[in-house]
Amino acid sequence: MGKLIVQGGTPLEGTVAISGAKNAALALLAASFLSRGEVILENIPAITDVNVMLDIAKEMGGEGEWIGPNALRLNLPDTISCKTPYKLAKKLRASNLLLGPLVSRFGWAEVALPGGDNIGTRPMDLHIKGLSAMGASLTVEHGYICGGAQGSKRLQGAKIYLDFPSVGATKNIVMAAALARGQTLIENCAKEPEIVDLANFINAMGGKIRGAGTDLIRVEGVEQLEGTAYSIIPDRVEAGTYMIAAAATRGRVRVTNVIPTHLHGVTAKLREMGVQIEEDDDSIVVDGRGELNAVDIKTLPYPGFPTDMQSQAMALLTTVPGTSMIVENVYENRLRVVDELQRMGAQIKIEGRTAIIDGVASLSSAQVKASDLRAGAALLIAGMTADGETEVCGLYHIDRGYEKLEEKLTALGAKIRRIE
Repeated sequence: MGKLIVQGGTPLEGTVAISGAKNAALALLAASFLSRGEVILENIPAITDVNVMLDIAKEMGGEGEWIGPNALRLNLPDTISCKTPYKLAKKLRASNLLLGPLVSRFGWAEVALPGGDNIGTRPMDLHIKGLSAMGASLTVEHGYICGGAQGSKRLQGAKIYLDFPSVGATKNIVMAAALARGQTLIENCAKEPEIVDLANFINAMGGKIRGAGTDLIRVEGVEQLEGTAYSIIPDRVEAGTYMIAAAATRGRVRVTNVIPTHLHGVTAKLREMGVQIEEDDDSIVVDGRGELNAVDIKTLPYPGFPTDMQSQAMALLTTVPGTSMIVENVYENRLRVVDELQRMGAQIKIEGRTAIIDGVASLSSAQVKASDLRAGAALLIAGMTADGETEVCGLYHIDRGYEKLEEKLTALGAKIRRIE
């Protein structure tokens, strides 16, 4: 599995360029199954999750290959299998995003119940509810969601209200509706930038989607979608991770290739903490060299503070004077990182879904293990602030979602080396 050895105590300084968004890339790879022509995706991060999704497409009978460091070519013919391979799907939560495209274009799907990070309950009920409203008949049996469109093999537009603004369900329903007959209205849907990117991509293939980024999306179904070339948005979670790392190490870092409006939830909390932030059109400068103060954070759906940034924020707050509080409102298992931070001397108390953090002067080095992707990033941040040498195990999680993480951190002055 390997590990990263982190020597703490060096403030980060310099400039770092952000890669394409993991969560957008995986959704667009799934949406490529809707296209009858060749799709070229650019600004794709070369990470494990993307390669797993590419392998799924190829094992199902599609054609896919890297055509550059961050570009993919895909072609999904009419003859592909509609069954996702379990051995790959169990590695990747986003494999569930193939449900909507397969049912919508091919009329049938057998999608293995997915794996991925164990950060809490992420049921498929809203996905199934949305597709069922459009005429799909779906059952869950033997570890698969099975079924398809009834009658004409084409889904019908419908009015769908989501009980919770689920990002995954919103993506699946939007993709399913893209080829459905008539108009689909999705109410109380997720508003994340990755939803907007997905809609823009489908529209570039000939789709008719309006309202992405609001809580009401209208999709007018079309007969078919054609190939296109498309460049995905920057990764706001990767950007936020480097911003928090700069503040945690009391350094100064310019983060480039970002869309600052996508990060307002993070920048607002950093400013409240006393971090100096300067924004440009496509860059953010983070200066954490001043005095920092405790804050309270509640994770919420976008545009609130993202759950994907909660673990990293906790690592930062462990060395901020005073008492801070984090309330995790999205995934109950996000607080599993607390045990590992406590091994490094963090003073954190858990009450239900709330973490109460009393800042300490400094953390101490230890051997720790990542339990999920964002916990891995948090432990690296903690290691960069700690006295001595910290070993971070569980690199599989980190490699799933961060492109060249230790290489980029090393360029900013961090002392990190990988041991395979």
